[in-house]
Amino acid sequence: MRLMIVSIMHTCIQRVFRPIILAVLIQLALAGCSTDYYKEDADQEVYQIIDEKWENEFGAKANYKISDVEPSPDDIAANQLILPSGKLSLSQAIALATAQNRSYQNQKEQLYLAALDLTQRRHDFAPQLFGSLGGDYTKNSSDESLNADGNFGFNQLLADGAQISTAIALDWLRYLTGDPRTSLGSVLTTTISQPLLRGRGRAIVQENLTQAERNTLYQIRSFNRFRKTFVVTVVNEYFGVLQQMDRVKNDQNSFESRLANQLRTEMMAETGRIERFQADQAKQSTLQSQDLYNRSQESYNTQLDQFKVRLALPVDVQIELDPNELDGLEAIGIMKPDFLLEEAVQTALTYRLDLANERDQLEDAARKVEVAADNLGADLDLVGSMHVDSGSGTDFTNLLFNDGTYRLGLELDLPLDRKNERNAYRRALISLLQNERNYQEKIDDVKLEVRQAYRDLRETYSSYTIQLESLNLAYRRVESTKLLLQEGRATTRDYLDAQDDLLTAQNAKTGALIRHFVARLSFFRDVGILQIKPDGLWEQPDDVAFLLESITPDKERM
Repeated sequence: MRLMIVSIMHTCIQRVFRPIILAVLIQLALAGCSTDYYKEDADQEVYQIIDEKWENEFGAKANYKISDVEPSPDDIAANQLILPSGKLSLSQAIALATAQNRSYQNQKEQLYLAALDLTQRRHDFAPQLFGSLGGDYTKNSSDESLNADGNFGFNQLLADGAQISTAIALDWLRYLTGDPRTSLGSVLTTTISQPLLRGRGRAIVQENLTQAERNTLYQIRSFNRFRKTFVVTVVNEYFGVLQQMDRVKNDQNSFESRLANQLRTEMMAETGRIERFQADQAKQSTLQSQDLYNRSQESYNTQLDQFKVRLALPVDVQIELDPNELDGLEAIGIMKPDFLLEEAVQTALTYRLDLANERDQLEDAARKVEVAADNLGADLDLVGSMHVDSGSGTDFTNLLFNDGTYRLGLELDLPLDRKNERNAYRRALISLLQNERNYQEKIDDVKLEVRQAYRDLRETYSSYTIQLESLNLAYRRVESTKLLLQEGRATTRDYLDAQDDLLTAQNAKTGALIRHFVARLSFFRDVGILQIKPDGLWEQPDDVAFLLESITPDKERM
């Protein structure tokens, strides 16, 4: 058996340590390399991990790389998005926000950092190479000497908890100068430690690695959940600005109409056709309408500036949102919620990425209890070591294994003081209880969100149909009251009331249309079927009812 160990170690010296020494020398030569090498190496490893863990169900793998990394072919470029006219469409606004929004950039960086942490945890189980060089000059009254030595080796943590440490010490100066009168001295040491009780087994030893792997997956899910929420937010704010723009237009038209009515009533008052107070009513209404128009304009400017901040644009840049997008909403029409609420809830419980994270974190908490329980036990390690010197000659691999020192023994650490471990175990148990409650609460939250989104969809559908009919009635009422006023069969107050109701109906109809569209996107988001495309827009489900019906309770979840 001893001869076998000697043979194996000699082979290791020939095949392992020479490459290690060469690698160390190469690293020393490259010590002055650009830091770009390390950055690019980290980027490559990080995004290889993310790409491996990214599942198709999460969404398009695009627009997820941080700003100082070479973008993917499908990533959105922020330049060339704003037209020369300064008019910004909805698709351009979403693309611009995706490319530049600061919160979006933070989410991409959080994703990167989670994968970066995983690279470290994986590296914990890789060979840890080390090497050092030293030299000194010594002089006294009788002699002087110049010495140089080196120490090279590696440490290795295995998946079952075993730890291997191997090193060789060399007299470098003599070896490098090739002085035939001297020999290269070397010392090989190896230590192997295998836990037999506490800290033994893959599940225990690799817990940090397992958690890092899962944290990266959680962050990928969170990032894709964020993208869905982010798009709905941008759409809501974009149409919020357009709604205010439409309100400004309606207020302007109302002001101009009231001004024309004021001039008309003043002429009628001068000719005695109506009382003077009715002309004063018309003038007062005009002044109020003018003030409302001015305030609406200022409110629009404020909302537009706030939206520029959302897009990470300078607030003094001149842009205008495309009012044709409102016409596009009219063309799309409204969606009648003709599917069952229960189907929508079940779909959300199957597809919601944040719920999948909460469910998996419950499993994490259960694992932590097992790890904490393992830490309560005693330490019993099987330890073996070897110390071998080289013989004479200039070949540093000429180690005298037959004259080496070998040791094999057991090291026992009794669990006499486990207060910290006891407290950690108790905390792990409580954390498990908390995670169980959090998971159940998250299920309830998801159900509540879907039920509320479903109600919003139904309410906005009904509201739009009502507001559309109300607007048609308001138009007819203004026209009929105008004719009656000219015939003396209606008062100025009747006409002003009709104009007030028309303005209210115009604004309410636009608001109902936008609220329904946002409610539709929010419903898709909360159910978990909203998918974001590489251009930042969303995929419209062709048949929502059929999609929801296709979800079954026993379908495999992500």
